[in-house]
Amino acid sequence: MAKARTPRANKAKIENKVLQMPDSGSPNNNGKAGHLSASDLEAEIRRRAYELYEQRGFVDGEPERDWLEAEREILARHANREHTA
Repeated sequence: MAKARTPRANKAKIENKVLQMPDSGSPNNNGKAGHLSASDLEAEIRRRAYELYEQRGFVDGEPERDWLEAEREILARHANREHTA
């Protein structure tokens, strides 16, 4: 049996709006310079965990260790930046 097709609505033209990202060193809403959102922090940890995996020669089997080590390094780095800022 053929699937019924849904009629398409006319799409209104969407304006192109460009969002400007703040400089990484500029204060954000809470006044802290260089503060990262949770998603930015997770992305940075993810990149570092992959670097650790790469340094081990792409040997599988220890993703938790790589993640925890990356998380420790990144959080310590950001804690030091906040204390010196």
